Amino acid sequence: MSFIVQEEETKHEVVDGKKVIKYKPQVEITLKHLTTGKEYISEGEALQDIQDPATSTKSEDVSRSVHVKVIGLPLGTDTNIM
Repeated sequence: MSFIVQEEETKHEVVDGKKVIKYKPQVEITLKHLTTGKEYISEGEALQDIQDPATSTKSEDVSRSVHVKVIGLPLGTDTNIM
């Protein structure tokens, strides 16, 4: 199960006297146990599994995939991606 760590945001700002678009893409993370295939719903849940003495899970057993979703923008020389 994935969870979002940064919401998408688009805003207009004036930079060096020019109006530009500032864009933050949506960032989604998937944490998965490499052996069992279990997907974690948060960093905290993965950490709890690693720290649980009743499991053999180590930090290297957890895979992190980062998915950055970028919408189609009319990018030009005045666009600033944050």
